[in-house]
Amino acid sequence: MSKVVVITGGTSGIGLQAGRFLAERGCVVYELSRRPEGTDPRLHHIQTDMTDESQVQNAVQKILHREGRIDVLVNNAGFGISGAVEFTETKDAERQFDVNFFGMVRMNKAVIPIMRKQGSGRIISMSSVAAPIAIPFQTYYSASKAAIRTYMLALAPEIRPYGIETCTIMPGDIHTGFTSARKKSPAGDDVYGGRISRSVAVMEHDELNGITSEAAGAFVARKVLQRRVPLLCTLGWKYKIFVFLTRIIPTRVMTWIVGQIYAK
Repeated sequence: MSKVVVITGGTSGIGLQAGRFLAERGCVVYELSRRPEGTDPRLHHIQTDMTDESQVQNAVQKILHREGRIDVLVNNAGFGISGAVEFTETKDAERQFDVNFFGMVRMNKAVIPIMRKQGSGRIISMSSVAAPIAIPFQTYYSASKAAIRTYMLALAPEIRPYGIETCTIMPGDIHTGFTSARKKSPAGDDVYGGRISRSVAVMEHDELNGITSEAAGAFVARKVLQRRVPLLCTLGWKYKIFVFLTRIIPTRVMTWIVGQIYAK
């Protein structure tokens, strides 16, 4: 039986590439995004705003009505903001969490009852290396991804007795449209001596020279298909080293190192 896979944020970047990889291997793939139309005819597109609970519920019920089951959910939708905490508007920080974190929460609430009744399922959520390694001037993005990581680890034992697995993926720098879509606020850069713009320039350089979206999408797709999945995994070998170092280097030292890279 073909797996029925739902991917949020599936019209571009990692989500699109993962969907293509899975469709080529016989999965039935539904992708949800705010765009009115999909970008690949092999993927079933449903226009959905992750910040709208009714739209999320309607999309999930539509898929269930068509397919009779949902085997895997990939929570991939998200975006980033950058800027100094002091000068970031609260409404922008709230929007960051509403999409990145609560968008995942809404999808999980819609899908978990279905998987529980099935007695099987898998939920994969995209966190970030910025969760264990918090990035200055990208504070709210880091916080939203850390929230995803903690939430998923707490969720795992709640739903494991019903045959539902969880996996949280922490990518490092990926070359996608995420970089150009980031909402950048230069407010206060003069006060901070140009450190905000320099920090964002380093981030964007690393992203544009990062792992390709095709490679990242294939990695995510393999987590959909493999027999067992870890609770946490890091995407990119050098980022695995960085995450490992956070466990053995004192927090004060690690924070200083990150500050030398991103906050000088």
